[in-house]
Formats: sequence, structure tokens, C-alpha cells
Amino acid sequence: MENTLAMATRLPQLNEPAPDFEAKTTHGMRKLSDYAGKWLILFSHPADFTPVCTTEFIGFSQAWPQFQRANCELLGLSIDSTYSHIAWVRSIQQNFGVDVPFPIIEDLSMKVAHAYGMIQPGASDTSAVRSAFFIDGKGVLRAMVYYPMSNGRSIPEFVRLLTAMQTSDKHTVATPEGWQPGDAVIVPPPQTVTAAEARAGEGYDYTDWYFSKKTV
Repeated sequence: MENTLAMATRLPQLNEPAPDFEAKTTHGMRKLSDYAGKWLILFSHPADFTPVCTTEFIGFSQAWPQFQRANCELLGLSIDSTYSHIAWVRSIQQNFGVDVPFPIIEDLSMKVAHAYGMIQPGASDTSAVRSAFFIDGKGVLRAMVYYPMSNGRSIPEFVRLLTAMQTSDKHTVATPEGWQPGDAVIVPPPQTVTAAEARAGEGYDYTDWYFSKKTV
């Protein structure tokens, strides 16, 4: 019984296919396959018409052009109705002058929220916490971010993380703490003693055999 329950509530795993979904949104029906070939950030918020969530939606909306240039779509979600979402989006436009350009999932059944582990009993049994899932163009889950109910997320950090992952994919490199586009990247460490001995002469910004950087 316990094993069955664990399997039923298994959280999504990094570098595995993201849980499939089909859901009603403020822009019509959406399913995961609609985003094939593009990155997708699927993110949840606790509730419409709440102040912290409003600031996040303003931030996501203002960063929308940056996400679009990075071939990335946004898709919001909360345990609210489409009518509530529409009213809230209109309120954001009227009160803050910001248009929300991306869809928001109606998840009254909590089906999508449970599939992605957005419901955290320690925080709330009826609201999705502040979670975000970065899904690449092949439908693979690449990153997960969870925030507490009380604190808003940093949207520039989401842009930075997306850009860092795309840079790593393109150049087969890693990125250091706080990396920004244009900064040096980390070259993968050698895997043999011979390669480690040769690393110093390979033309990288060399510190030690396991720590070298280059620009891309």
C-alpha cells in the first residue's frame, strides 16, 4: 500500500520527461506537446487577486520579450477558475498598466498541480505553492524551483537560469555561480590522468587541472 501511494505521488524528476498534461487556460486548451521545439516555464501561484502573486505576474509579463527571444514560452497555473484568471488579468492591466501575454491554466481538479508536485501539504492543502518547472524543447524537465508562499520569485534569475542552461547545452560547458551572458564558462574537467596532465597546455584560462574557463 505504501509503495503504491509513493508511486502515485512521485514527484517529477530532473532530466526525465515532464508529466504530460492537457488543460483549459485563458487562451484555450493547452497541452505539453503544443510546446514541442520550444522551452517552457510552467509555474504555479497560490491564488489570483493576491498581492505577491500580482507582483510576480507583472514581472513575468515585463520579461516576456526576453523569454520569447530565448525561444521560451510561459504558462501559469493556480487552483482558480478561468473566470477568476480573466478577471485578475484585467485587473492587472487596469491597475498597473501591464498586459499579461501568456495563458494561465484553470486547475480546479488539481490534476496538473498534483502531477508536478505543486501542492505541498506543509504549506497548503488547497493552494499551489510558488513552483516553477523548466522544460526543454524535447519535453524533458531540466530545472525545478520552489519558493515559500510568503516570498515572491526573482524573474531576472529565471531569465538567467534559462540562458545558462541553453548556453551549457550549446557549448557543452558549465556555468559558475552568478554567471551572466558574456562571462567565462567552465570547461568540463578531464576524465583521465593523461588528460589532466595535458590540460594546462590546452589554451584555457587555467587555474588547476580540474578548474579551467573559456569564453564562448
